[in-house]
Amino acid sequence: MIELVGISKSFTGKKGSIHALKNVSISVKKGEIYGVIGYSGAGKSTLIRCVNLLEKPDSGSVIVNNVDLTKLSPGKLRVARGKIGMIFQGFNLLKTATVYENIALPLKLTGLSKQEVEEKVTRYLKIVGLENKHHSYPSELSGGQKQRVAIARALAHEPEILLSDEATSALDPDTTEAILELLLKINRELGITILLITHEMNVIQKICDRVAVMENGEVIEEGKTKDIFTSPKHATTKRFVNSLFSHNLPDEILSTLKETGHVVSLSFFGKASGEPALALVSKKFDVYPNILSGSITQLKDESFGQLLIHLKGDFTEIQKAVSFLKQQQVLVEGVDIDEGKNQRVS
Repeated sequence: MIELVGISKSFTGKKGSIHALKNVSISVKKGEIYGVIGYSGAGKSTLIRCVNLLEKPDSGSVIVNNVDLTKLSPGKLRVARGKIGMIFQGFNLLKTATVYENIALPLKLTGLSKQEVEEKVTRYLKIVGLENKHHSYPSELSGGQKQRVAIARALAHEPEILLSDEATSALDPDTTEAILELLLKINRELGITILLITHEMNVIQKICDRVAVMENGEVIEEGKTKDIFTSPKHATTKRFVNSLFSHNLPDEILSTLKETGHVVSLSFFGKASGEPALALVSKKFDVYPNILSGSITQLKDESFGQLLIHLKGDFTEIQKAVSFLKQQQVLVEGVDIDEGKNQRVS
């Protein structure tokens, strides 16, 4: 559906050239929700604007539906952009126009009849849950309602792809949750492929099938959301995951615990998150598990839990217990089972 191949983009400023993107390549499959996450200055905003050529890359290919947009004439590019909707953090609504007019005006410019415009506006306002706000003005709406209008405006052109440029960053947590649920609904019911950028890991966790992590204009890690959560490789990726699961312990407490056993992190996915694996450990082995911290969260399609525990006992018994946990499809980290060396969990 979307193939970005070797995308590079630089900007010239007072201090010289700024390399916003450096040979970036990602592939987004039809019908999936793909997230790009990174801190400020990572290059993610520039990347998403290259998809519809709001920013033209210095080099590389932007392939959408097997067509390289960088090679299209201006006329054909306008047609191709018609299948790519976009929503922004700032909503970009006309303040002096009603909700109806904000959605209808772009449609009228495409040459649709009054009846066709009315049918589309009515349909998509209903989809976003604002069927009673036709005559309201943006100043009369909440932030979440404004974003719903922006989403309806993008959907009214019936795109195959929806680009989301930090669409929830200006919203409170409850409203963010509602907008994410709406994006999930749009993806599932309308089959629209969604590419979004964010700096919030909870957005990735909630709705994304796959994710790319960016830093300094490069993709430093990419994969299924599940895999990124269970085994992040890069330090920046670990920081994002730990923003949801913080299990840091003070050094003095960790040192004390290590004197009588091992501190390990357990990760549970899907059915494993609901199994009493830890309870069985204390019954099967001469090991006493003590839960130090833990949480369970919901990814797009399955639950994911993490526990930080202290396993008190002889190392041989701990070794058996850890092997048992792994057999129960529990990911165990923080202790070297082969050599008996402790490793700090962070």
